[in-house]
Amino acid sequence: MITLLDYRVRQRDFLLEIARAISAQLDLSEVLRLVLNASVAMFSGQVGFIALRDATDAYRIRATLGVNTQQVSSLNDQLQTLIANSTNDYEAFNTQLNAMANDLDAKLVQAMALPLIFANEPVGMLVVFRSVQRMATPDDIQVLQSFANQAAIAVHNAQLYERINQERKRLAAILEHSADGVMILDGDLNILRFNRALERMTGWSAVDAIGLPQADVLIWQRLDQGIPLSDELGDGWPFRVPDDAPETLYIEGDLLRRDGLTLSIGIIYAPLLNSEGKLTNIIANVRDITNFRQAQMMQNVFISSISHELKTPVALIKGHAATLRRDDVEWDLSIVREYSAVIEDESDRLTDLIENLLTASKIQAERRVDLQLGDVCLDQLAARAVERFSTQTDRHNFELNFPPDYPVIPGDEARLRQVLDNLLSNAIKYSPAGGIIEVGGSVAEHDVYLYVRDEGVGLTEADQARVFERFYRVDSNLSRKTQGTGLGLYLSKAIVEAHGGAMSVYSRPGHGTTFYFTLPTDMPTDPQSL
Repeated sequence: MITLLDYRVRQRDFLLEIARAISAQLDLSEVLRLVLNASVAMFSGQVGFIALRDATDAYRIRATLGVNTQQVSSLNDQLQTLIANSTNDYEAFNTQLNAMANDLDAKLVQAMALPLIFANEPVGMLVVFRSVQRMATPDDIQVLQSFANQAAIAVHNAQLYERINQERKRLAAILEHSADGVMILDGDLNILRFNRALERMTGWSAVDAIGLPQADVLIWQRLDQGIPLSDELGDGWPFRVPDDAPETLYIEGDLLRRDGLTLSIGIIYAPLLNSEGKLTNIIANVRDITNFRQAQMMQNVFISSISHELKTPVALIKGHAATLRRDDVEWDLSIVREYSAVIEDESDRLTDLIENLLTASKIQAERRVDLQLGDVCLDQLAARAVERFSTQTDRHNFELNFPPDYPVIPGDEARLRQVLDNLLSNAIKYSPAGGIIEVGGSVAEHDVYLYVRDEGVGLTEADQARVFERFYRVDSNLSRKTQGTGLGLYLSKAIVEAHGGAMSVYSRPGHGTTFYFTLPTDMPTDPQSL
C-alpha cells in the first residue's frame, strides 16, 4: 500500500523532474506544452490551457490540452471576463470558471486557475479542469503553486529567448539584405560573416570567404586613404583612444575583385569589446563609392570646363572694351561697331551660359522646367536653326526632311529652340571631318518625332547610357578639344520631358550619331513636372 508520505515524495520528485525539464527548455511552445501536460497530470485533470499576457495586457490562449480548435475563440472571450473578476469578486470568479468548464464539457465539474507570476509581474494564467469533485488540500495547492512559480520562470525565460531570437533574426535579415557590404571579423581578422552585397562587390561567395583572413579576400589595388587594418591593430587600435568609446577607422581605395576587376570602396571598421575590454569582433561596413567618385570627377571636370567657358568671353569682352577706351586712339565708327558687336555676342554667350547653369540648378532642386506654352511649328523652327548654323561651318551640308503635313504642336518655342540649337551644335562639334547633318521628323497618331543625325565619331554604348547626365562629357581626344559644360543634353532631355515627351540616342562608334525625341500633339496634363 502506498502511504501518504510515499505519495508526497513521489509528487515532489515528479514536480522536480518536470521543473528541471521545463527550465532546460528555451522553445516557448515546447515549454508551454510541458507545463500544461505536467499540470493536468498533477491535478488529475483531463483538459487545460495556458494563456499569456500580451503587450496590451490582454490574455490570449497559447497552449491547450483536450480543447477543440473551434472552442479557443470563445475561451479567449470568457478569459477576459475571468481575469477582470480575478481581483474583485472571488464568487464571480468561481462562477465564471465553472461556466467555462461546463461550456468545454459537461463532465468537467472542477477547475483550478493558477497565476503565472515572475518578479511580481503577471506572465500568464494556467487553468486545469477535471471530471471529479475533490477538495484540494493546502499541501496540494502549495505544490501546484510552487510548480506554477517554476513554470512562470520557464515561460519568462522562453519568452525572453524568443524575443532575443526574433531580434537576432531581424538583425541577421537586415545585415544580409543591406545595400552596403557587411563583414564581421574575429580578433585575429578572420571572416565570420559575409553578406550578399559584399558578395556582389568582391566577387567572392560567402561560403568561400568565411573562415579566411580578411587580407586574403579584400586585396587593395590602391589605397587612397587610411592604412590596412592589420597595421592599425599593430599600432594599438582601438585601445590607443584616451577617452569615450573606441574610435572607428575609415579606409578608402580601389579593391581588386576576385575576377580581376576593380571597384572603388570605402570601409568603416568598428570594434566590439567584451565586458573585460578585450577586442572580440570587428564590424566592417563596406560601401561602393564608384558613383561618388565619378560624381566628384564630373564635378571637377565641370568646374574646369565652366572656368574655361567663363574666362573666354570675359577676356574678349574686357579686351575689346579696354581697346575702345584707349585715350590715345580715335576709332572709326566701323571699328567701334565691330568691337561692340563682339562685346554684345560674348555677353549673350555669357548670358546663355549663366541661364543654363541656373536652369540646371533649378531642375535639380525643384524637378521642373517652367514653360511658356504656345503654338510651335517644329519644322519651321528646325529650318531657321539650320540656317543659323550653316553660316558657322563650311565642312558640313545640312538637309531638312519633314513631311508636308507636319503639325503645329503646343510647346515653349524658346525652350525647343534651345534643344535644336544644342543638338545641331553637338552634331557640328563631333563630326570634325564634315559630312551631312540631317534634321527631320515624322508624325504618329498622338506624337511628332524629330531627329538630328550626323556622320561623326559616334558614341560607345557606355557613353550612350550616360550622355544625358548632368555635367557628363564623353572622354575622348575630340571632346577634350571642344568647348562645353556637360549641361546641353541634360537640359535638352529635361525640356523635352517637361513637354510630356521623351528623348534618346542611337549611335555606333565611327558611324555617326542620331539624337531623337518625341513630343505629344496634345497639351500635356502637367507640362512643367519632370
